Amino acid sequence: MHYKQLTEVERYQIYIMKKAGHKQESIATSLGRNASTISRELRRNTGRRGYRPGQAQRLTANRRQGAYKKCKVTATVRFWIEKLLRQELSPQQIVDYLIRHKRLSLHHETVYRLVYANKARGGSLYRHLRIVSKLYRKRYGHYDRRGKIPNRISIEQRPKVVDRRQRIGDWEGDTVIGKNRKSALLTLVERKTLYTVMVRLTGKRADLLAEAMVKVMTPMKQRFHTLTLDNGLEFAHHEQIAKQLKVNIYFAHPYSSWERGINENTNGLIRQYFPKGTDFNQVTDDDITHVMERLNNRPRETRGCRSPNELFLGQRVDLLAA
Repeated sequence: MHYKQLTEVERYQIYIMKKAGHKQESIATSLGRNASTISRELRRNTGRRGYRPGQAQRLTANRRQGAYKKCKVTATVRFWIEKLLRQELSPQQIVDYLIRHKRLSLHHETVYRLVYANKARGGSLYRHLRIVSKLYRKRYGHYDRRGKIPNRISIEQRPKVVDRRQRIGDWEGDTVIGKNRKSALLTLVERKTLYTVMVRLTGKRADLLAEAMVKVMTPMKQRFHTLTLDNGLEFAHHEQIAKQLKVNIYFAHPYSSWERGINENTNGLIRQYFPKGTDFNQVTDDDITHVMERLNNRPRETRGCRSPNELFLGQRVDLLAA
């Protein structure tokens, strides 16, 4: 049985019976409606002066007019979905993007069905779906090796304001190691906006990493308050970084990747583009920039479906025009 909206006549009946002292169950029985329908009507349409039928009718009409309409997957909508899929947006991110930018309401299962139908026809859209795999963790050997970073400051001394993610300027850093541990990628993620910076390293030495980080972050010094790192020996020159960038650097506890969960999750996203076994010496700077742009233009559900670029730089990119 399909639900029918309350009519204006029914709303006047609700008003009269409620004013006469009838309970919601009695009103529902009289109108042949479910008690939850009456309860929902009174909850949504009662104003400061109580329930009034004229006001209730207007409020309902306004809501229906402003509501996002479910749409059919037309050729245009299909084109938009496929274009966003090829930019590695997840089905839910595609739905959120179309609601916000095109006022189209779809269900993420609709996107999945489109992908599976495309695969059945021999298409390749499914290759753009994110593959959830085991998160990459660097291994440094024995626990004692992690303790060789001089003058490290523990995350326990980090200001509590960093935990609240209420300001821009608190970052997490890590490296993604390449094939045979002979190449690496430096990744930095801003905690509030999820803005991501990636740098291809010419070597794993601590001095080379420090030089690369100072170079890439100098233009953003005003938005670089704290940096939380893991205990990799590549960060041994942290004092040089802190001095040149005027940033306070803290180290997570050994083997406690959850203390830099945002960075760990971002590294998992990066692995979608650069899987294990990638030789970063064979990856170009243009390749790195391309992946950065993909991640920073991607709408994030945890950030109100806004992209890191929008939150950090104030720039909004039309992905359907890209």
